Amino acid sequence: MRSDYHNVSGKPNVSETPNVARKRCLGLLFGFVLFGGLSVAWLTLPAAPLDGPGRSDRRVTRTVKSFMEHEHLSRHPLDDEISTRAMKAFLSGFDPRKMYFLQSDIDEFMAKELLLDDEVQEGNVRFSYTVFNRFQARLDERVALVNELVDQPHDFTVDENIVTDPDALQYPRTEEEVTDRWRKLIKLNLLTFKADDLSDEEARAKIKRRYQSLAKRWHQTDTDELLERFLTAVTSSYDPHTSYMSPSSFENFQIMMRLNLDGIGAALQISEDGYTVVTKVIPGGAADKDGRLKPDDRIVSVSDADGGMVDIVDMKLNDVVQLIRGTAGTVVKLGVQPGGIGETSVYDITRARIELADSAAQGEVIQRGTKPDGKPVQVGVIDLPSFYMDMEAARDDNGKNSFRSTTRDVGVILNDFKSKNVDVVVLDLRRNGGGSLTEAINLTGLFIDQGPVVQVKDAIGRIQSYNDLDAGMAWDGPLVVLTSKFSASASEILAGAIQDYNRGLIIGDESTHGKGTVQSLLNLGSQIFRSLPDPPNLGALKITMQQFYRPNGDSTQKRGVIPDVVLPSLTNAIGMGEGDLDYAVDFDSIPMAQFTAYNMVGADALKRLRTDSTGRIKESDEFSKELTRIARYQRMKDEKTISLNEEKYRARREAERDAEDEEEKHFDEQQGNKEREIFADDFYNKEIVNIALDYLKELANNKVARVQ
Repeated sequence: MRSDYHNVSGKPNVSETPNVARKRCLGLLFGFVLFGGLSVAWLTLPAAPLDGPGRSDRRVTRTVKSFMEHEHLSRHPLDDEISTRAMKAFLSGFDPRKMYFLQSDIDEFMAKELLLDDEVQEGNVRFSYTVFNRFQARLDERVALVNELVDQPHDFTVDENIVTDPDALQYPRTEEEVTDRWRKLIKLNLLTFKADDLSDEEARAKIKRRYQSLAKRWHQTDTDELLERFLTAVTSSYDPHTSYMSPSSFENFQIMMRLNLDGIGAALQISEDGYTVVTKVIPGGAADKDGRLKPDDRIVSVSDADGGMVDIVDMKLNDVVQLIRGTAGTVVKLGVQPGGIGETSVYDITRARIELADSAAQGEVIQRGTKPDGKPVQVGVIDLPSFYMDMEAARDDNGKNSFRSTTRDVGVILNDFKSKNVDVVVLDLRRNGGGSLTEAINLTGLFIDQGPVVQVKDAIGRIQSYNDLDAGMAWDGPLVVLTSKFSASASEILAGAIQDYNRGLIIGDESTHGKGTVQSLLNLGSQIFRSLPDPPNLGALKITMQQFYRPNGDSTQKRGVIPDVVLPSLTNAIGMGEGDLDYAVDFDSIPMAQFTAYNMVGADALKRLRTDSTGRIKESDEFSKELTRIARYQRMKDEKTISLNEEKYRARREAERDAEDEEEKHFDEQQGNKEREIFADDFYNKEIVNIALDYLKELANNKVARVQ
């Protein structure tokens, strides 16, 4: 989930890209990193180990250590407990399924289990190189083993299982155990491809390519990335939202917050076989205006600074993006395979400033039902994927208020809604992982007159209230807020305040994500070189320094915001809540702030809304199918093994595939990796509109928010 930030002075101002998902999003041209790329010939070469820590690593490590000791909310010392946690996280990051390291490797590493804290105190990160170089060596061994096992015959009539729960596995002790574990994994891969109707030859080739690609991806790891992995293993041992950003990650983050960059305007991802694939062409961007680049095209080469074409097959996505990105007005050449097949064509595309509109607020008006006068009800929907603010522009704004922000964009949409005589506003936060705390406060202020929006407590118990100080409301009519398990941090601030004020109706999953902590983003270059006007980029520390609370005094931490009307959803079953994360801060509460509530949600009305919605859901074939999918997904999630008997595997796959597809769909929509309507005309959204229409009837004589 995104995190909410204060700067060092305590003024809230910034946000972060999601860091809790099964895929990691790199925010330059967008895309999900799937390790890929390696030619068979390369396997004959020995692994090239990383030599050792860079010149700045010691200084960065000691600076991170100092901030963790003195500024983190928990005030937990850097001690043996943190050392043990960090060791577990660091090793798991390389080998979560226990497929690469041997038990002897782990035994060797664990000799340092209680010493990592001492080494970090000294700024010594050499242990991370020992682990990573061993991992590279084991990775090469496993890829060579895959090539052997793939070509062997496999009996798919045997009744045997593969263990899918890493907690139920031990690291292999012998090469025989390694071989058997990988044999089963290859067998599972072959079964999957057979079920997808690939030929045996195609399946074996794809498996070889997949693991060869995986190896080369890891071999492109640089020292900055390794330092980020190691320091984040340490910092996340305090709480799951504290992490170190390498220089490139910090740069990516700043781009996401600005919602603009110079480039071609395309969403990219690396396929499992190492190809850079276009998943989306951003409307209005350079590629869109050029007209040739399409979704599913493969980009296989890119021109470099000297104009030559560089083969990018098997290249890290971050490096691909660095080649494609450039100053607006300059030209980049792309070698493209249209649709991923056939001959390669070269496209010359002039880079331009790209507005990342898919991460910005978008609105539309839909017509549903009828009013007493026979006219259709006008429903204004605002899709808000994040709370964003151009921080650099805000710092240089000099009071002009001309920088890009969530509140300003939503304000424009609300004015448009009022001009169209909208009857009810639906604010969709279902894929909003958070962002700028300032924007959460300011945006809430568009829907309330004045008063506290969020309270914040620091490590020594000081409580501060952040209030909406601007009189009046941009929208004083009926309001519905949509939430899900993906709604986190800043989203929970807004939803919690709207609920506490009785200002609007909350509809969604059983609860929101449950992230109730506030992070500060510390630019380490500026912290270390305070006297330099243009300090070097040494990355940043995102550190949890405070916890936030609703106006009623409750934290959202772990508990989240409980909606007024709950709808069945697959995301209720996905383990994506704060309580599912290691070392999450506990829930607590503080005294209620003083505020005056409105009369837009009554207890009796809520009972009727829930009863009517439950009745419709029981009669809905679509919701019945959804409940079946949820049950199937839950069974699949609870499984610890998968049968490698082809008949049993196919039966399981047929029964569970739609649940898996639904989960994939939810993650793709959450991360913005696929085209998405503002408000799809599906059974789920239709029920939301039905509830909104019922809500309007309940408010027949009370269409404007007034204090109780």
